[in-house]
Amino acid sequence: MDFTLNEQEEAIRTMASKFAKVELKKVAIEVEENDQPPSRDIVRKFAKQGLLGVNLQTKYGGGGLGHLEAVLVLEEIAKLSIASAFPVFESCFGPILAIEHFGPEEMRKRIIPQVCNGEAIVAVAMSEPEAGSALTDLNTQAVRKGDEWVLSGTKRWCSGAGHADFYVVYCRMSDQKGAKGIGSVLVSKNQTGVSFGEKEKHMGFRGVPSADIYFDEVVIKHENVIVNSGGFKKLMQAFDLERLGNTTMSLAVAQSTFDYALDYVQERKQFGKPIIDFQAVQLKLAEMKMKIDASRMLLYRAVVNAQRGLPSIADSSIAKCFANEMVREVTGIGMQLLGGYGYSKGYPIEQKMRDAWGWGIAGGTIDIQKINIASALVGRRFDQRR
Repeated sequence: MDFTLNEQEEAIRTMASKFAKVELKKVAIEVEENDQPPSRDIVRKFAKQGLLGVNLQTKYGGGGLGHLEAVLVLEEIAKLSIASAFPVFESCFGPILAIEHFGPEEMRKRIIPQVCNGEAIVAVAMSEPEAGSALTDLNTQAVRKGDEWVLSGTKRWCSGAGHADFYVVYCRMSDQKGAKGIGSVLVSKNQTGVSFGEKEKHMGFRGVPSADIYFDEVVIKHENVIVNSGGFKKLMQAFDLERLGNTTMSLAVAQSTFDYALDYVQERKQFGKPIIDFQAVQLKLAEMKMKIDASRMLLYRAVVNAQRGLPSIADSSIAKCFANEMVREVTGIGMQLLGGYGYSKGYPIEQKMRDAWGWGIAGGTIDIQKINIASALVGRRFDQRR
C-alpha cells in the first residue's frame, strides 16, 4: 500500500495548481464579489487544459483517468475558491455520472462531449419543498403519454438553476410508492414549461447559483429518460460519487485555510516574537493538520476502492461526514488564529468559514451520512417513518 502520488498523479496535481494560480486568481475575486459563476469563456479554458471530465471515458471526450486524478484536480482549484472550481465539480462528480453510467448510449454521445469541451453544464434537480432528506417523498411527476412523458412539479435548492444547460430531474414515473416509483429524465433549460424562481442568497457559496425550478407540463421525449421507475438505487449510486466531490471541496477549503494560517502565525508577532512560538498556537496547528490528513486518507480510500466505478455508500458517507465536520472545525481554528484579520473580509478566512458550513448540508446532511454509515454496518436500511 503506497500513500505517495505517482509521477502522473503528481504532474496532474501540479498542472491544476498552476492553472488556478495563473488563470483563476482574478476570477475567484470577481465571483465572490459579484456572486456570479465563472463565465463560459473560463469554462472553455478549463476544457482546453483538459480539466473537465477528467474521469469520464475518452470515447465521450473525457480524460479517461480515475477518480483519484479528478479529486487531485478539484482540490487544487477549490483551494482558491469553490465557485471557481465548480465547473470541474460538475463535470467530474455531478449528475453527468448518472448519464455516463446509466443513460442510453445516444444520450451519452449527445451530452457528455458538450460537458467535456465546456459547451454545456449539467445540474441535478432532486430536492423539493417537502422532500429533502426524505427524498423518496418527492412529488414531481412524469406521466407517460404515448412515446413522450409530461413532467410537472417543483424542485428546490438546485445548484446551477438558471445557469446550467441541462438538468437531471428526479421524478415519479409510476404509481408505485416510495423509491420504486422514482426515475429520472434529462430536461433542457430552454424547453417550454421550464422556469426558475428568484436566486437564493446564501451565507456562503457565492458564485454557485441556486434557485427553485418549475416544470409546467414539460414534454420529455423518450430518448431523454435516464432511468425509468425503479431506478432510484442506480441514481443514488451515482450520487455517492458526487458526495466525494463534496468531500473534496471540504478538504480544499480546510487545506487552504491551514496553509494561510501556517504562513500567518510565522509572520505575525506579539509580545516581541512570532506567535508560532506560543505553545497554544502549536497545538492548534497540530490539530488542524491531523484532521486534514485523516480526511484526505478517507477520501483517497473511497475513490481508489471505486477505481473508475462507483464508490460504496459506506466509503462515501464516512469520507463526506468526516470532511464536513472537519472543515467547520479547521476554519474555526483558522479564524481564531488570525484574530481580527480572520474576521475581516480583507482576508480569505471568513469566506472559507462561510463556505465550509454549506458542505455539511449540501449532498445529504451530516446526520443523514451517519445514518447511512450505521445502515452499512448492520446491513439494512432504517425506516425513518416508523
